[in-house]
Amino acid sequence: MLPLGLLLLLVLLTGARLLWGQWGLRSPRLPPLAPGFLHLRQPGLPIYLLTLTQKLGPIYRLRLGLQDVVVLNSRRSIEEAMVKKREDFAGRPQNPSYRMMPHISEDLALGDYSPLWKAHKKLTRSALLLSMRNSAEVLVEQLAQEFCERMRAQAGAPVDIQEGFSLLTCSIICYLTFGVKEDSLSHAFHSSVQDLMKTWDHWSIQIVDIFPFLRFFPIPGFRRLKQAMENRERLVERQLRKHKKSMVAGQWRDLMDYMLQGIGERREERGLGHLHEGHVHMSVVDLFIGGTETTSLTLSWTVLFLLHHPEIQQRLQEEVDGELGPSASGSGIPYKDRARLPLLNATIAEVLRLRPVVPLALPHCATRSSSILGYDIPKGTVIIPNLQGAHLDASVWEQPHEFRPDRFLDPDASPNSLAFGCGPRVCLGESLARLELFVVLVKLLQAFTLLPAEGTLPSLQPQPHCCTNLKMEPFQVRLQPRVRGPQA
Repeated sequence: MLPLGLLLLLVLLTGARLLWGQWGLRSPRLPPLAPGFLHLRQPGLPIYLLTLTQKLGPIYRLRLGLQDVVVLNSRRSIEEAMVKKREDFAGRPQNPSYRMMPHISEDLALGDYSPLWKAHKKLTRSALLLSMRNSAEVLVEQLAQEFCERMRAQAGAPVDIQEGFSLLTCSIICYLTFGVKEDSLSHAFHSSVQDLMKTWDHWSIQIVDIFPFLRFFPIPGFRRLKQAMENRERLVERQLRKHKKSMVAGQWRDLMDYMLQGIGERREERGLGHLHEGHVHMSVVDLFIGGTETTSLTLSWTVLFLLHHPEIQQRLQEEVDGELGPSASGSGIPYKDRARLPLLNATIAEVLRLRPVVPLALPHCATRSSSILGYDIPKGTVIIPNLQGAHLDASVWEQPHEFRPDRFLDPDASPNSLAFGCGPRVCLGESLARLELFVVLVKLLQAFTLLPAEGTLPSLQPQPHCCTNLKMEPFQVRLQPRVRGPQA
């Protein structure tokens, strides 16, 4: 009886295989598959992925561990997927490292696409827009001025300006979110963000996302990631408790007040669930994770490019001086009048083009079967938008690898940057980040001339192995005061 059962099972399996083979003959037209499976270990990964387009075209598949992913390397392919077919590709793959995160279902950055996710995004966007209208610009001006005063105390000596930028951007998020200007709180959140990002980018976490079965083994990185997330949880929960005790209905002191009161106004609809404190918690986490290192790295990349291009730095200073005068008196240009500094805006755009700080974005996932550039994309396919690769497309950009801010002086001559993404998953903090970049750079260029430490130019090449963010090698800069402002 047993051999007969085994024979029947063999027949069934053979038949299933034949049916699968017949389906394969009628299978969808998938993007071409790049040979090999160690692509993630390639140095300069976004540039490496761009080079594969020479043989495979702007869209192709890669084998990463046990799954195939589709890589988009051109502006056209990215915009077709993320803008024209936004509903089809707005999902997020639920990687093992994501699933171990508390409140992952309430997270904006990593949570999957759903009607509740859209309501959560709308609430967080409204809170950010309110802060942009009410207090953000004044706050950024004040903290940027204080930053320059601290830098002036170290004038002439080599300084690690990256660390200063990172603490500055974290302090801005902290003040906007919690309504208090408290150095100890800013330092606590800054330390938490640094610890979390460093742990998240560790190879042991990345490899488990590629080979999920490894999560059943004792992975040291998982233990450190859990500890970092627990510390982050305690910090956010403490602020939630404080705000719930002290807030007054109808009055919004900060982003957290607005969101806490906002979740009370949303009602459960059609059985889809409702917004609750977990969503506010994760909005705060996303603001710190997404709004600290990204903006500080863009500021640092700008300093690096200006060290290598002193002629651009001089032109920028002349532009700022022409509007404000050559002093560090604390005067500024309202952000709504930023068009008065066209070269500065062009320089920011060029830095974002060459060094988008999240060069491969965060992975997307097809919510339904669809297509991109004529290729069929099955439901559940992981999509990687190579933003840096699209920014270096020679068919779009003249001399794409060259630092040429003037290309953006004519708004009709160059397309907009994709550095903040596009479509439903576009960065919610883009407006705040652009405000910070403009204000901080105006203050910095007005107060200092940027010089290399000991006459040695630091490298413009990113760190070879790609993490979430596109990081530079550590460097120092000398800040030479230009003209002192009036003494108090």
